[in-house]
Amino acid sequence: MRRRKVVTIVVLVLAILAAASLSTSMVVTVPTGHTGVVTTFGKVESYVLDEGIHFKLPWQKVIKMDNRAQKETVITQAFSSDIQQVDVIVSINFSVDRETSQNLYRNVGAAYYTTVIQPRLYENVKAVFAQYSAENLVAKRANLSDEIAELLRPEMKKYGIELLNISIEDIDFTDVFTDAVEAKQVAEQSKLKAAIEQEQKVLEAEKEAERKVIAAKAEADVQKIEAEADAYARTTRAQAEAEANEKIAASLTEALIRYLEAQRWNGELPQIYGADGILPILNFGSGENTQSSSNQTNSAEQAD
Repeated sequence: MRRRKVVTIVVLVLAILAAASLSTSMVVTVPTGHTGVVTTFGKVESYVLDEGIHFKLPWQKVIKMDNRAQKETVITQAFSSDIQQVDVIVSINFSVDRETSQNLYRNVGAAYYTTVIQPRLYENVKAVFAQYSAENLVAKRANLSDEIAELLRPEMKKYGIELLNISIEDIDFTDVFTDAVEAKQVAEQSKLKAAIEQEQKVLEAEKEAERKVIAAKAEADVQKIEAEADAYARTTRAQAEAEANEKIAASLTEALIRYLEAQRWNGELPQIYGADGILPILNFGSGENTQSSSNQTNSAEQAD
Protein backbone atom coordinates (compact mmCIF):
# COMPACT_ATOMS: atom_id res chain seq x y z
CA MET A 1 0.00 0.00 0.00
CA ARG A 2 2.74 2.31 0.93
CA ARG A 3 4.61 1.40 -2.23
CA ARG A 4 1.56 2.33 -4.33
CA LYS A 5 1.42 5.74 -2.76
CA VAL A 6 5.05 6.37 -3.55
CA VAL A 7 4.54 5.31 -7.17
CA THR A 8 1.50 7.50 -7.45
CA ILE A 9 3.37 10.50 -6.10
CA VAL A 10 6.24 9.95 -8.51
CA VAL A 11 3.86 9.66 -11.45
CA LEU A 12 2.13 12.86 -10.44
CA VAL A 13 5.41 14.72 -10.12
CA LEU A 14 6.52 13.47 -13.51
CA ALA A 15 3.18 14.44 -15.00
CA ILE A 16 3.46 17.92 -13.52
CA LEU A 17 7.00 18.31 -14.83
CA ALA A 18 5.94 17.06 -18.25
CA ALA A 19 2.99 19.42 -18.31
CA ALA A 20 5.20 22.33 -17.27
CA SER A 21 7.74 21.46 -19.89
CA LEU A 22 5.04 21.05 -22.48
CA SER A 23 3.43 24.38 -21.60
CA THR A 24 6.79 26.11 -21.78
CA SER A 25 7.45 24.70 -25.24
CA MET A 26 4.06 25.92 -26.41
CA VAL A 27 4.65 29.60 -25.49
CA VAL A 28 7.06 31.85 -27.37
CA THR A 29 7.89 35.55 -27.03
CA VAL A 30 8.92 37.62 -30.07
CA PRO A 31 11.01 40.67 -29.01
CA THR A 32 10.41 44.21 -30.20
CA GLY A 33 11.75 44.87 -33.69
CA HIS A 34 11.65 41.19 -34.62
CA THR A 35 9.38 38.75 -36.40
CA GLY A 36 9.01 35.04 -35.63
CA VAL A 37 9.46 32.59 -38.49
CA VAL A 38 7.57 29.36 -37.69
CA THR A 39 8.77 25.95 -38.81
CA THR A 40 6.84 22.72 -38.47
CA PHE A 41 9.02 19.63 -38.61
CA GLY A 42 11.56 21.77 -40.55
CA LYS A 43 9.04 23.24 -43.01
CA VAL A 44 8.86 27.05 -43.04
CA GLU A 45 5.33 28.31 -42.64
CA SER A 46 3.98 31.05 -44.90
CA TYR A 47 3.18 33.39 -41.99
CA VAL A 48 5.26 35.15 -39.38
CA LEU A 49 4.64 36.03 -35.74
CA ASP A 50 4.62 39.68 -34.74
CA GLU A 51 6.08 41.13 -31.57
CA GLY A 52 4.64 39.76 -28.32
CA ILE A 53 3.65 36.42 -26.73
CA HIS A 54 2.37 33.60 -28.94
CA PHE A 55 1.29 29.96 -28.54
CA LYS A 56 2.63 27.25 -30.77
CA LEU A 57 2.53 23.50 -31.04
CA PRO A 58 5.22 21.64 -29.17
CA TRP A 59 6.77 20.32 -32.40
CA GLN A 60 6.99 23.78 -33.92
CA LYS A 61 10.03 26.04 -33.75
CA VAL A 62 10.15 29.85 -33.96
CA ILE A 63 13.21 31.58 -35.41
CA LYS A 64 13.44 35.24 -34.42
CA MET A 65 14.44 37.50 -37.35
CA ASP A 66 15.77 41.00 -36.59
CA ASN A 67 13.90 43.63 -38.63
CA ARG A 68 15.63 46.67 -37.15
CA ALA A 69 18.18 48.77 -39.04
CA GLN A 70 21.49 46.97 -38.84
CA LYS A 71 25.02 48.12 -39.57
CA GLU A 72 28.01 46.06 -40.55
CA THR A 73 31.53 47.24 -41.40
CA VAL A 74 33.93 45.31 -43.62
CA ILE A 75 37.54 45.73 -44.65
CA THR A 76 38.42 44.61 -48.14
CA GLN A 77 40.95 45.15 -50.89
CA ALA A 78 40.34 46.46 -54.38
CA PHE A 79 42.35 47.68 -57.36
CA SER A 80 42.02 50.91 -59.30
CA SER A 81 41.94 51.06 -63.09
CA ASP A 82 45.68 51.84 -63.07
CA ILE A 83 46.36 48.72 -60.96
CA GLN A 84 46.92 50.43 -57.63
CA GLN A 85 46.05 48.35 -54.58
CA VAL A 86 43.54 49.97 -52.24
CA ASP A 87 42.48 48.99 -48.73
CA VAL A 88 38.86 49.97 -48.23
CA ILE A 89 36.71 50.22 -45.11
CA VAL A 90 33.01 50.11 -46.04
CA SER A 91 29.93 50.32 -43.83
CA ILE A 92 26.52 49.04 -44.91
CA ASN A 93 23.16 49.77 -43.28
CA PHE A 94 20.25 47.46 -44.06
CA SER A 95 17.05 46.00 -42.70
CA VAL A 96 14.96 42.85 -43.31
CA ASP A 97 11.41 43.24 -44.59
CA ARG A 98 8.94 42.09 -41.89
CA GLU A 99 6.42 40.73 -44.38
CA THR A 100 8.92 38.51 -46.18
CA SER A 101 11.14 37.40 -43.32
CA GLN A 102 9.98 33.79 -43.79
CA ASN A 103 11.06 33.84 -47.44
CA LEU A 104 14.54 35.09 -46.52
CA TYR A 105 14.86 32.34 -43.92
CA ARG A 106 13.52 29.71 -46.32
CA ASN A 107 15.85 30.71 -49.20
CA VAL A 108 18.96 31.80 -47.33
CA GLY A 109 18.68 30.99 -43.66
CA ALA A 110 19.38 33.00 -40.52
CA ALA A 111 22.98 33.73 -41.56
CA TYR A 112 21.84 35.90 -44.46
CA TYR A 113 24.48 38.57 -43.82
CA THR A 114 27.48 36.32 -44.31
CA THR A 115 25.71 34.30 -47.01
CA VAL A 116 24.31 37.09 -49.20
CA ILE A 117 25.12 40.63 -48.10
CA GLN A 118 28.84 40.44 -47.38
CA PRO A 119 29.89 38.61 -50.56
CA ARG A 120 27.81 40.91 -52.78
CA LEU A 121 29.26 43.94 -51.01
CA TYR A 122 32.82 42.77 -51.69
CA GLU A 123 32.05 42.14 -55.36
CA ASN A 124 30.45 45.52 -55.98
CA VAL A 125 33.18 47.45 -54.16
CA LYS A 126 35.81 45.86 -56.39
CA ALA A 127 33.71 46.41 -59.53
CA VAL A 128 33.21 50.11 -58.84
CA PHE A 129 36.80 50.80 -57.75
CA ALA A 130 38.13 49.18 -60.92
CA GLN A 131 36.42 51.89 -62.99
CA TYR A 132 38.49 54.75 -61.53
CA SER A 133 42.14 55.67 -61.41
CA ALA A 134 43.77 55.97 -58.02
CA GLU A 135 43.63 59.77 -58.09
CA ASN A 136 39.94 59.81 -59.04
CA LEU A 137 39.09 57.39 -56.25
CA VAL A 138 40.08 60.06 -53.75
CA ALA A 139 38.46 62.92 -55.66
CA LYS A 140 35.14 61.08 -56.21
CA ARG A 141 34.82 59.34 -52.88
CA ALA A 142 31.19 60.39 -52.42
CA ASN A 143 30.26 59.03 -55.85
CA LEU A 144 31.74 55.65 -55.03
CA SER A 145 29.21 55.03 -52.25
CA ASP A 146 26.29 55.94 -54.50
CA GLU A 147 27.49 53.69 -57.33
CA ILE A 148 28.04 50.72 -55.01
CA ALA A 149 24.56 51.23 -53.55
CA GLU A 150 22.98 51.37 -57.01
CA LEU A 151 24.51 48.02 -57.90
CA LEU A 152 23.79 46.33 -54.56
CA ARG A 153 20.24 47.58 -53.89
CA PRO A 154 18.37 45.53 -56.55
CA GLU A 155 20.32 42.40 -55.57
CA MET A 156 19.32 42.79 -51.92
CA LYS A 157 15.70 43.52 -52.81
CA LYS A 158 15.33 40.07 -54.35
CA TYR A 159 15.93 38.56 -50.91
CA GLY A 160 13.64 40.93 -49.03
CA ILE A 161 16.54 43.00 -47.68
CA GLU A 162 16.31 46.79 -47.89
CA LEU A 163 19.62 48.58 -48.43
CA LEU A 164 19.57 51.80 -46.40
CA ASN A 165 23.02 53.24 -46.94
CA ILE A 166 26.58 52.57 -48.11
CA SER A 167 29.45 54.60 -46.66
CA ILE A 168 33.12 54.58 -47.68
CA GLU A 169 34.79 55.24 -44.34
CA ASP A 170 38.41 55.01 -45.43
CA ILE A 171 40.56 54.52 -48.53
CA ASP A 172 44.19 53.65 -47.96
CA PHE A 173 46.83 53.27 -50.68
CA THR A 174 50.26 51.70 -50.48
CA ASP A 175 53.14 53.76 -49.10
CA VAL A 176 54.84 53.91 -52.51
CA PHE A 177 51.77 55.36 -54.15
CA THR A 178 51.14 57.78 -51.27
CA ASP A 179 54.71 59.11 -51.52
CA ALA A 180 54.35 59.53 -55.29
CA VAL A 181 51.09 61.43 -54.86
CA GLU A 182 52.62 63.70 -52.22
CA ALA A 183 55.62 64.43 -54.47
CA LYS A 184 53.28 65.24 -57.34
CA GLN A 185 51.18 67.51 -55.15
CA VAL A 186 54.30 69.38 -54.01
CA ALA A 187 55.40 69.82 -57.63
CA GLU A 188 51.95 71.04 -58.65
CA GLN A 189 51.81 73.46 -55.73
CA SER A 190 55.25 74.85 -56.65
CA LYS A 191 54.14 75.22 -60.26
CA LEU A 192 50.94 76.91 -59.19
CA LYS A 193 52.83 79.25 -56.88
CA ALA A 194 55.22 80.22 -59.69
CA ALA A 195 52.29 80.81 -62.04
CA ILE A 196 50.56 83.01 -59.45
CA GLU A 197 53.72 85.02 -58.85
CA GLN A 198 54.23 85.49 -62.60
CA GLU A 199 50.63 86.58 -62.99
CA GLN A 200 51.08 89.06 -60.15
CA LYS A 201 54.15 90.49 -61.86
CA VAL A 202 52.26 90.85 -65.13
CA LEU A 203 49.37 92.56 -63.34
CA GLU A 204 51.75 94.92 -61.55
CA ALA A 205 53.47 95.77 -64.85
CA GLU A 206 50.11 96.38 -66.51
CA LYS A 207 49.01 98.59 -63.62
CA GLU A 208 52.28 100.55 -63.79
CA ALA A 209 51.91 101.02 -67.55
CA GLU A 210 48.30 102.08 -67.07
CA ARG A 211 49.36 104.51 -64.35
CA LYS A 212 51.95 106.05 -66.65
CA VAL A 213 49.40 106.37 -69.46
CA ILE A 214 46.95 108.04 -67.11
CA ALA A 215 49.65 110.39 -65.78
CA ALA A 216 50.78 111.29 -69.32
CA LYS A 217 47.21 111.94 -70.39
CA ALA A 218 46.58 114.05 -67.31
CA GLU A 219 49.73 116.10 -68.00
CA ALA A 220 48.72 116.53 -71.65
CA ASP A 221 45.26 117.61 -70.56
CA VAL A 222 46.77 120.16 -68.17
CA GLN A 223 49.04 121.54 -70.89
CA LYS A 224 46.12 121.72 -73.28
CA ILE A 225 44.00 123.56 -70.73
CA GLU A 226 46.84 125.98 -69.98
CA ALA A 227 47.41 126.61 -73.70
CA GLU A 228 43.70 127.17 -74.28
CA ALA A 229 43.56 129.53 -71.28
CA ASP A 230 46.61 131.45 -72.56
CA ALA A 231 45.16 131.70 -76.06
CA TYR A 232 41.84 132.81 -74.64
CA ALA A 233 43.60 135.46 -72.52
CA ARG A 234 45.54 136.76 -75.55
CA THR A 235 42.40 136.82 -77.66
CA THR A 236 40.52 138.62 -74.93
CA ARG A 237 43.30 141.21 -74.51
CA ALA A 238 43.49 141.77 -78.28
CA GLN A 239 39.75 142.19 -78.50
CA ALA A 240 39.80 144.59 -75.55
CA GLU A 241 42.62 146.62 -77.11
CA ALA A 242 40.84 146.72 -80.47
CA GLU A 243 37.62 147.86 -78.85
CA ALA A 244 39.52 150.52 -76.88
CA ASN A 245 41.27 151.75 -80.02
CA GLU A 246 37.94 151.87 -81.84
CA LYS A 247 36.46 153.94 -79.02
CA ILE A 248 39.48 156.25 -78.99
CA ALA A 249 39.41 156.65 -82.77
CA ALA A 250 35.71 157.40 -82.66
CA SER A 251 36.28 160.12 -80.00
CA LEU A 252 39.07 161.96 -81.94
CA THR A 253 37.48 164.94 -83.80
CA GLU A 254 39.49 167.21 -86.10
CA ALA A 255 39.38 170.01 -83.53
CA LEU A 256 40.65 167.67 -80.82
CA ILE A 257 43.44 166.47 -83.08
CA ARG A 258 44.55 170.10 -83.77
CA TYR A 259 44.31 170.87 -80.11
CA LEU A 260 46.55 167.92 -79.27
CA GLU A 261 48.98 168.99 -81.97
CA ALA A 262 49.03 172.49 -80.58
CA GLN A 263 49.72 171.04 -77.14
CA ARG A 264 52.72 169.20 -78.49
CA TRP A 265 54.07 172.28 -80.55
CA ASN A 266 57.34 173.64 -79.24
CA GLY A 267 56.83 177.16 -80.71
CA GLU A 268 59.07 176.67 -83.76
CA LEU A 269 57.77 176.82 -87.31
CA PRO A 270 58.72 174.19 -89.81
CA GLN A 271 61.43 175.38 -92.19
CA ILE A 272 62.39 174.75 -95.82
CA TYR A 273 65.39 175.74 -97.82
CA GLY A 274 64.80 178.16 -100.73
CA ALA A 275 66.80 180.57 -102.94
CA ASP A 276 66.76 183.22 -100.25
CA GLY A 277 67.73 180.88 -97.52
CA ILE A 278 65.65 179.23 -94.89
CA LEU A 279 61.96 180.07 -95.03
CA PRO A 280 59.37 179.22 -92.46
CA ILE A 281 56.28 177.24 -93.46
CA LEU A 282 53.12 178.94 -92.40
CA ASN A 283 49.85 177.12 -92.25
CA PHE A 284 46.93 179.38 -91.61
CA GLY A 285 44.21 176.86 -91.59
CA SER A 286 41.95 175.43 -94.25
CA GLY A 287 41.36 176.73 -97.71
CA GLU A 288 38.20 178.52 -96.59
CA ASN A 289 40.14 180.66 -94.12
CA THR A 290 42.81 181.36 -96.75
CA GLN A 291 40.20 182.52 -99.18
CA SER A 292 38.74 184.85 -96.55
CA SER A 293 42.15 186.35 -95.84
CA SER A 294 42.77 186.86 -99.56
CA ASN A 295 39.49 188.65 -99.94
CA GLN A 296 40.29 190.88 -97.02
CA THR A 297 43.66 191.81 -98.59
CA ASN A 298 42.11 192.68 -101.94
CA SER A 299 39.57 194.95 -100.25
CA ALA A 300 42.30 196.81 -98.46
CA GLU A 301 44.27 197.35 -101.67
CA GLN A 302 41.20 198.81 -103.42
CA ALA A 303 40.61 201.21 -100.58
CA ASP A 304 44.12 202.58 -100.91
